[in-house]
Amino acid sequence: MTGDPHLLGSADAVSIARAVRQGSVSAQAVVAACLERIRRRDPQLNAFTAVLEESALQAAEQVDRQVAQGIPVGPLAGVPFAVKNLFDVAGLTTLAGSAINRENPPAIQDATVVARLKQAGAILVGTLNMDEYAYGFVTENSHYGPTHNPHDLNRSAGGSSGGSAAAVAGGLVPLALGSDTNGSIRVPASLCGVYGLKPTYGRLSRAGAALFAASFDHVGPLARSVADIALSFDVMQGPDPQDPVCTRRPVDPTFGQLGQGIEGLRIAVADDYFARGAEPPILAGVEKVAQALGVGQTVRIPEAQRARAAAFLITAAEGANLHLPNLRTRPHDFDPATRDRFLAGALLPASWILQAQRFRRWYRQQVQAIFQEIDLFIAPTTPCFAPLLGQEKMVIDGVEVLTRPNLGLYTQPLSFIGLPVLSLPLRESGSLPFGVQLVAAPYQEAKLLRAAAYLEKLGIPNAQPV
Repeated sequence: MTGDPHLLGSADAVSIARAVRQGSVSAQAVVAACLERIRRRDPQLNAFTAVLEESALQAAEQVDRQVAQGIPVGPLAGVPFAVKNLFDVAGLTTLAGSAINRENPPAIQDATVVARLKQAGAILVGTLNMDEYAYGFVTENSHYGPTHNPHDLNRSAGGSSGGSAAAVAGGLVPLALGSDTNGSIRVPASLCGVYGLKPTYGRLSRAGAALFAASFDHVGPLARSVADIALSFDVMQGPDPQDPVCTRRPVDPTFGQLGQGIEGLRIAVADDYFARGAEPPILAGVEKVAQALGVGQTVRIPEAQRARAAAFLITAAEGANLHLPNLRTRPHDFDPATRDRFLAGALLPASWILQAQRFRRWYRQQVQAIFQEIDLFIAPTTPCFAPLLGQEKMVIDGVEVLTRPNLGLYTQPLSFIGLPVLSLPLRESGSLPFGVQLVAAPYQEAKLLRAAAYLEKLGIPNAQPV
C-alpha cells in the first residue's frame, strides 16, 4: 500500500490501519488523500455537511508521531471516518439534519461511539447528511439538499443515513457511522451497495446521539468489508452509564471469529411476507445467498405486516413527542415532509399506541421461539433498487405505493424488536446494487459476521467503491 490517493480510496480500514502501524504509509498521507477525495467528489454527492480538515490532519500527525516513537497505536490507527450529523462532535453544533438545531450551541464532547473510535486511532474527517431528525428513507433534505447515489447521481442514496452510505460507497471514507430506527442504516447500505450493521438494541451506546424514537433507535457502522464492520463494532462495544439501555453485558469480540466459517449454524430463508413484493433480481439475490450458505429450509415470521404497522404508529408518536414544543410554535421551520408526519404522530390516539405496544411484546415472544430452532435467517433489505431522486411512487407486488415509506418494507418488522441485522451488498453485472439481510437473535452479532465473512470469501457480496 502506498500514499497514492486512488489506491487509498479503495482500501478498507483494516488494511489502512495495518499499513500505518507498520510504517509503510503515514496517517497524514492517508488523511490528506481522503480530504482530497472529499474535495473532488463530494460536490457531486452532497454527502458531507462539515469537513474537519484541520483537526483531522492534526490527529494524523499525532498518530505518525506515536508510530515513529514506537508507542502502541490503536487497531484503527490512521483510518478516516465520518459520522451522520446527529452524533455529537465536540466543537460542532449537532444538526440532526434540521435547520432548527443550527441555533443550538456546539457540543462540548463527542458522542460515546465517536470517542471510542477516536480512542482506537480512527480519525474523524467530517459529518454527514441525513433526513431531518432521522425521519425518512431517502436523504432528500430540504435544508441541506439531497444526497446522490454514487452508482447513479440521479438516484437516491436512501436514508436516513444516506450521507453515511454514499460517503463509503463513493470511496470518500472507508468507514462511517449511522443510526437505524426502522431501517436507516440498512436501507441506504442496500441502495448504495455497502455493508450496514444494525446491532442488537442497546448493544452500542447512543449517548451523544440525537434520538428519533428512543425505544427503537440503534447506532452502527457502514463499511466496504466484513472485517471493517467487525473491528469497528468491537471497539465501540461496552456499557455506558450515559445510555440507560446500553447494558452491562460483557464485550464479545467478533473480529477474531470471522474465520470460523458457518459450520454448526442453523440458517433459514424467511418466506411469506419477506418473499413477496421485491423485484425479481432481488429475490434471486436472496436465493443466491441461501445456496452459498447451503440453506434448505424456510421460516415464517408471523404477523410481519402487523409488526410494520405497529412500528409506524409507535415511532410516529415517540418522534412527535420529542418535538412537540417546536411543532406548536414554529412548524414552518421543519422540513415539510418531516413536519407533516410528526403532526400526524402527535394526533394518534393513546389507545392505538398501547395496543401496538401490547402487540410488540407478543411479536417478540413469537420471534424468540423461532430462534430456538435456527441461528440466522435471510431476507431482502429493500424491495427495489435505488429510486430516482424525487420519485413519489413505485410498484410493489403489482400495486402502486408511495416510495418513501415502502423502502422500509423488510427492515421495519425487524427493528421493531431490536434484532441484530447485517445488510450485505450484492450487485450483478450492469445492475444497481441491492442488499440482503442476515438476521440473528439478540446479542448474536458474531454469527452474522461469521456468515458474512464466509460469503465474502466466496466473492458473493460486492462492495467496491465507485
